[in-house]
Amino acid sequence: MTSTAQPPPSGAQAAHPEHLGHVIFIAAAAAMGGFLFGYDSAVINGAVEAIRDRYDIGSAALAQVIAIALIGCAIGAATAGRIADRIGRIRCMQISAVLFTVSAIGSALPFALYDLAFWRIVGGFAIGMASVIGPAYIAEVAPAAYRGRLGSFQQAAIVTGIAISQLVNWGILNAADGDQRGEVMGLEAWQVMLGVMVVPAVLYGLLSFAIPESPRFLISVGRDDKAREVLREVEGDKIDLDARVTEIEHAMRSEHKSVFKDLLGGTFFFKPIVWIGIGLSVFQQFVGINVAFYYSSTLWQSVGVDPTDSFLYSFTTSIINIIGTVIAMIFVDRIGRRPLALIGSVGMVIGLALEAWAFSFDLVDGKLPETQGWVALVAAHVFVLFFALSWGVVVWVFLGEMFPNRIRAAALGVAAAAQWIANWAITASFPSLADWNLSLTYVIYTVFAALSIPFVLKFVKETKGKTLEEMG
Repeated sequence: MTSTAQPPPSGAQAAHPEHLGHVIFIAAAAAMGGFLFGYDSAVINGAVEAIRDRYDIGSAALAQVIAIALIGCAIGAATAGRIADRIGRIRCMQISAVLFTVSAIGSALPFALYDLAFWRIVGGFAIGMASVIGPAYIAEVAPAAYRGRLGSFQQAAIVTGIAISQLVNWGILNAADGDQRGEVMGLEAWQVMLGVMVVPAVLYGLLSFAIPESPRFLISVGRDDKAREVLREVEGDKIDLDARVTEIEHAMRSEHKSVFKDLLGGTFFFKPIVWIGIGLSVFQQFVGINVAFYYSSTLWQSVGVDPTDSFLYSFTTSIINIIGTVIAMIFVDRIGRRPLALIGSVGMVIGLALEAWAFSFDLVDGKLPETQGWVALVAAHVFVLFFALSWGVVVWVFLGEMFPNRIRAAALGVAAAAQWIANWAITASFPSLADWNLSLTYVIYTVFAALSIPFVLKFVKETKGKTLEEMG
C-alpha cells in the first residue's frame, strides 16, 4: 500500500534568500541559452540573400537551407529532457554551448551548401536543447516566491538575442559598405554574421561552470548533501533543509509520468484539450511571425529598400518585439490570457491586412510607391507589437497551465512539436510563396490571424487565477 502522507512543511513557499542577487545571476546565466536561442534563430536573416547569390540557388532550395535548422530544433527539444535526467542540467547546458560554438564556426566557414545545411541542423539541435533546459532549470532552482519573475528571464533573453543579432548584422553590413558579400576580417560579411555567435556561445559555456546543479537532479541521483548546499544557496538559511529535501523526494515519487497513450481519446484521435493546445501552437506560427525574423531583410530589399536600411528596420522590429514582450509580462496576470490573445489577434489582423494591401501595388523603379512603402513599414511593426504582447507570450502560458496534471508533460510535448512543425512549414514556404504573390501570401497570414479570434472565443478557457489542480 502506497503512503499518501505529506512531508512536513519546509517553509519553502516563504523562502527569501539572503543573497537574492546571486539567485538572479544563476537564473540569468541559465537564460543565456534563451539568448542563444533568439540569436541563432534570427541571425540567418542577414545571410539569406548572400547565400542565394553565392550558391546560385532558387527560392525553394534557399528555404530548405533556412528551415532545416528547425529539424534539429525538434530533435533537440525532444531529447533534451532525457539527456538532462541522465547527466544533469548543467552538463546539458555545456553540451548545448559546445554545439552552438561548433555550429557557428562551421556555418561561417562552409565549403558547400550541404555543409552549411548540416551546421544549421547542429545549431538547431542546440536551440532545441536550450529551449527546454533553460526554463526547466530555472523552475527547479528558483525560490517559489520569485519563480514567475525569474522564469520570465528565458523569454526576455530570447527577444533580446533576436534584437542583438539584428544590431550586430547591421553593424557588420555597414563595415562591408552595405554588401552582404563584402569583405570583413578576411571573410564575406554574411560569414562573419554567422560566426560572431561564437562569442555568446563560449560565454554561455563559461557561465555554466559558475552555477550549481539543480537540487532536483542531485536528489534523483542520491546526492542529498550537495542538494542541501544548493538549496541553502538559493532559498536561504531559514528553511528546514531536511524537510525541503523530503518534500522534493515526495513530489518526485508521486509524479505521474505521462505518456503518449494518455492523450488518446475523444472523437478525433486526441482528447479535445490536446487539440486545443495544438491549435494554439499552429495559430501562433501560421500568422507568419517568423517571416519577420528569418526573412525581413530579404522582404524589404524585395520591395526596393536599401540593404543597410533593411537591416536597420529588422533591428527596430526586434526592439518592438522586446517592448511587446514586456507589455505581455506586465498584463498577462492582470487582465488574463484570453483577453490579451483576442486583443493581439485583432491588432495582427489590422497589421497584416495593411501589409497585404501595400504589397499589392506594383513596384515603381524597383520600389513600392512612397505611401505604400511607409504603410508596409509601419504595419510590419504593428503586427510584431501585437504578436509580442499577446500570442508570443500567452501561448506558452496557456500550454503550461491548461492541461490536466495527469497528461501535462506529454500534452505539452505534442503541442510544442506541432509548433516546430508549423514553424518549419511557414519558414520553408515563404520564399516560394513570396515569388508567387507577396500580397496574397500576407492575405493568407491575415486569414489565420482572423480565424484565431473565433478559435479562442469558442475553445480556449481562461486559466488566470486557477491552480494547476483545477485543470482536471
